[in-house]
Amino acid sequence: MKKFKVLYLASEVAPFSKAGGLADVIGALPKSLKGLNQEIRMMIPKYKFINERKYVLREVIRLREIPVELNGQQKVASVKSAFLPDSKVQIYFIEIEDYFNRPGIYTDPKTNKPYEDNAERFAFFAKAALETLKKLSWQPEIIHCNDWQTAFVPVYLKTEYMNDPFFKGVKTVYTIHNLTSQGEFETDMAKKIDFDESQTQEGGMFNKEGKLNLTKGAIYFSDFISTVSENYAHEILEDSTLGFGFSKLLQDKEDKFEGILNGVDYSVWSPDNDKLIPYRYDKEKMDGKTENKKTLLNRLGLTYDEKIPLFGMVSKISKHKGIDIILDSIDALMKMKIQLIIYGDGDRDLVKALMKKGEQYKDKMVVNVTYDDKIEHLILAGSDFYLMPSKYEPCGLNQIYSLRYATIPLVSAAGGLFDTVEDIDMDEGDGTGFLVEPLDKANMVEAVQRAVKLYENKELFNKIRQEIMDEDFSWDISAKRYVDVYDRLVNEE
Repeated sequence: MKKFKVLYLASEVAPFSKAGGLADVIGALPKSLKGLNQEIRMMIPKYKFINERKYVLREVIRLREIPVELNGQQKVASVKSAFLPDSKVQIYFIEIEDYFNRPGIYTDPKTNKPYEDNAERFAFFAKAALETLKKLSWQPEIIHCNDWQTAFVPVYLKTEYMNDPFFKGVKTVYTIHNLTSQGEFETDMAKKIDFDESQTQEGGMFNKEGKLNLTKGAIYFSDFISTVSENYAHEILEDSTLGFGFSKLLQDKEDKFEGILNGVDYSVWSPDNDKLIPYRYDKEKMDGKTENKKTLLNRLGLTYDEKIPLFGMVSKISKHKGIDIILDSIDALMKMKIQLIIYGDGDRDLVKALMKKGEQYKDKMVVNVTYDDKIEHLILAGSDFYLMPSKYEPCGLNQIYSLRYATIPLVSAAGGLFDTVEDIDMDEGDGTGFLVEPLDKANMVEAVQRAVKLYENKELFNKIRQEIMDEDFSWDISAKRYVDVYDRLVNEE
């Protein structure tokens, strides 16, 4: 396999900084690329809350006080270095005091609103990353960008840095993780971030529905665009609603757009070595799963009964995650012999409605808006079935995690859910989960009924849950596909 120099850019990466599932992806794929003998380095912002002592961040003398200019305004960036835990992937933390010495990543924790200068914050980060490369004298062949916070880089490379010999031949890959977050700003922001103001007018490369749209700019200027599952790529191209207005633009990119399924870091998400669950287990010895279920139910005040299946869910509380479908179905579900746990926060009205149902059925159902890593892992390990009825889901990770934890997923057929879960055929005795298709109340109730029926057939239930633990969605397969993309870009004429 050919070896390429790759700079991996992102706004968050686990375990250093995390606002969502993006951080898990960013913390895992570079390790697999390194394992494929790629020369990969990473850059992320140095946020105030990152623990420098814990993660052994070190100063790099030649990367102190790098001048970075944006819209005639100069800031100073200083860069520290560390390694992704349990790897030899070097990661550079770009510190710009005025922009990242704050308590939140994207939003102010006090107001829960996005920082008003987010576009400028990440524009400075993008330019600082490019200037840091020059200081390092390390020229990548590929710069792999992720979501709108890094969308500036493909634009700058083909505008401001176009004639800089250092970046000659450097290709860009832009990964769309979720089109619900596009980086939309008022058009007057263009000048502040050194974008061509004329292209924010109607028909321009940065204009979408009267706003400056960073994702649109990245799609135009990147050499290759990927998204996080094959089915989601298909949905974006074929369904204008799920494509959020980008369907035609991506169709025009033809062979420069591809869906590559996200993988899972099984060193973190596997019940045989999970440090956050009280009882570890594997497919040969499943006693620990039962003990985790007992622990979870006891902690939440529900009674353990081996005859009653437990359905778990950890999710943002929103309509796009299918919470409204669950609410519509609750009364019918609670007539069944099941228990239900839902953890998450989000839409105030939906949370309130869920909490009300939780109180109504408090002997069978628990709803909680607090969150920590331990409870997510324990719900995955202690539940019999995992609910994920999303209306759209670019990839989804929890349904993949649940397979390894022998927790049978019950999902919609959206995006990556369709790519990773095969509907169970009770007669044939195969499949990996239950598909709710189309996603509505009747089919939701029917899918849960099917799950209960499977649970009652202990022999088949145990067979399937042991088999799904062998499903392999490790990053190795996806990493090889990305190396293939890099190869095509570097060697294209």
